[in-house]
Amino acid sequence: MVTVFRIGHRIFRDKRITTHLALVARAFGAVGIQIAGETDEKIIKSVSKVVSEWGGKFSIDFLPYEGWIQFLENWKLNNGKIIHLTMYGENILNFQMNENFKNLESSREELKKLLVIVGGEKVPAKVFQYADWNVAITNQPHSEVGSLAIFLEKLVPNSLKIDFPNSKRQIKPSLKGEKKYLN
Repeated sequence: MVTVFRIGHRIFRDKRITTHLALVARAFGAVGIQIAGETDEKIIKSVSKVVSEWGGKFSIDFLPYEGWIQFLENWKLNNGKIIHLTMYGENILNFQMNENFKNLESSREELKKLLVIVGGEKVPAKVFQYADWNVAITNQPHSEVGSLAIFLEKLVPNSLKIDFPNSKRQIKPSLKGEKKYLN
């Protein structure tokens, strides 16, 4: 399935947003997140704990910020496709009508080759050139976490009903209060 790539992570400033990106990526069906920026062991530990307790397979890896260009070049060399989520891109509603979106949406093999880029600090202009598609959820300022959730919900089949194998915890839905149970 899809891999998410975050360009830019500063431990002091971005820890909550990057953690939330990883959690949303996992919850909506991505197989992992790659992060170009300062390695943050707390995020790795936090996300790994969620995967261990709530199930599924999801990886989280950091690379030095300067390594983002090489990472994208390698992705392309391996026949990967890149979608950059940016408010400057083509609106998602138009992109969904595109034959490329329909091919991605309908093929597990194509989804495995897909990298979805979300920015951190100001995204380098070259990212727009590496991307096969620059896509906007809205052309207004908004959160990269919100964009990722909406985009994956539209792209990944059944993203709202994913079954996470090997979970130790699950939520038992309830209209009145929390109900968790252990498997």
